Amino acid sequence: MALLQIALHYGGHWLVPFLIARALRAKNWLRAGLVVASANLIDLDHLLADPMFDPDRCSIGFHPLHGWLAAGVYCAMLLMPKWWVRAFAVGALWHLAVDLGDCGMQNWS
Repeated sequence: MALLQIALHYGGHWLVPFLIARALRAKNWLRAGLVVASANLIDLDHLLADPMFDPDRCSIGFHPLHGWLAAGVYCAMLLMPKWWVRAFAVGALWHLAVDLGDCGMQNWS
């Protein structure tokens, strides 16, 4: 189960953003994929935690860029006129979804 969780988590963070970009912006999918994947930078908020990494801790609601207020900001960013801002927002929301799924899998083991 742990191997499946790792594959889904990191695949979700680093492979799926390029599939999303391919579906939404086929012409420039690589560039858009890099922007969507760059939303993984929201994990920088893990540097504020002590301990920085806890495999039994759910990121959602614990770290500031992984909370409901941040999710609201990411949703508002979807309304911005620049494509790359919207792409980043999609990536950030996808990141939260992947982390939420990871939290659910923590309870399975």
